[in-house]
Amino acid sequence: MVDADQTFVIVGGGLAGAKAAETLRAEGFTGRVILICDERDHPYERPPLSKGYLLGKEERDSVFVHEPAWYAQNDVELHLGQTVDAIDRTAKTVRFGDDGTLVHYDKLLLATGAEPRRLDIPGTDLAGVHHLRRLAHAERLKGVLAALGRDNGHIVIAGAGWIGLEVAAAAREYGAEVTVVEHGPTPLHAVFGPELGQLFAELHREHGVRFRFGVRLTEIVGQDGMVLAARTDDGEEHPAHDVLAAIGAAPRIGLAEAAGLEIADRAYGGGIAVDDRLRTSDPDIYAAGDVASFPHALFDTRLRVEHWANALNGGPAAARAMLGRETTYDRVPYFFSDQYDVGLEYSGWAPSGTYDEVVIRGDAGKRQFIAFWMKDGRVLAGMNVNVWDVTEPIQRLIRSRAQVDTEALANPHVPLESLAP
Repeated sequence: MVDADQTFVIVGGGLAGAKAAETLRAEGFTGRVILICDERDHPYERPPLSKGYLLGKEERDSVFVHEPAWYAQNDVELHLGQTVDAIDRTAKTVRFGDDGTLVHYDKLLLATGAEPRRLDIPGTDLAGVHHLRRLAHAERLKGVLAALGRDNGHIVIAGAGWIGLEVAAAAREYGAEVTVVEHGPTPLHAVFGPELGQLFAELHREHGVRFRFGVRLTEIVGQDGMVLAARTDDGEEHPAHDVLAAIGAAPRIGLAEAAGLEIADRAYGGGIAVDDRLRTSDPDIYAAGDVASFPHALFDTRLRVEHWANALNGGPAAARAMLGRETTYDRVPYFFSDQYDVGLEYSGWAPSGTYDEVVIRGDAGKRQFIAFWMKDGRVLAGMNVNVWDVTEPIQRLIRSRAQVDTEALANPHVPLESLAP
């Protein structure tokens, strides 16, 4: 029975952690809520870091999940710039890393997120090498891109995933020269496959981005601590004033691993293994957001999802489970992206090798279409590009697992709503 004598601790001050704290109070929990954030900034949302805020179209204050006063007003004990370096599951305590303070918990939520993967090549210690994960990274990169645009400077981006492409688009809007180095054959190859990946390559080429596919960075060349060029494994040297490493993110599992919690297999993206209530192998510890690997009955696999919607929905789901509410976390994965004049939304899960057909509805050449990834006539995933207000029927098609007439699916005159049972 949850009561005022209990203490719920949340480790991780991103969107998942902040929304979990909000949900605990909204659901009537009257005990202590302690939210521990290793950054000095209040909890914020990450999509603007590579989109509106990076482009200077959104103010800094717009990224925060709550107004700073919200935490005190809702009796949430917010610890900024603090780390947790140990969990004692027997004593049910967490230990602060700076001074060793022990804090008791009745329920614990790990929302520790992910961290950028690092380039393991010479030259990464140079001043012009960047990552983009935190607000401080975005603030720095925003100034860098503006300066590159003014001075006709050049940035090399390692990785043609979401962060790499969105930063490439922002850099070109500032006027910087951009080269993207990607070891795959197209951008986002594992997500989109070759045809749609090529469509995004063409989009960026039209805006002046240079691509080098099928190669990897081997060295960042510098002088006096500054970047001069980036070398690839085909022997080429690419001029650069700055380099962005955008080669993915790794779940921050160290705290959980040291505590002896079950960790998911790397084949499923790693992360902290949880059940469909987001509960770890310890019944009093939960995990949500980028770090959690959860079983998804719809796709018959374990998933670890790094996108905004997973944090937005996973934090509240974990909070309700901590309160003993009946909860099953089975959201259809969803993300969105904006690049130049192209906006898209993607729902579902269809990595390379899981689908046998891609059905296009609309005009892909004009970049106004919906793509459906199919398996045995069933929709696994759908992506709407410059077509709006269709996420709900797309997700209904995915959830229905019904076989769909592909000719009707490809016909823009057939309402999507009529195809889902």
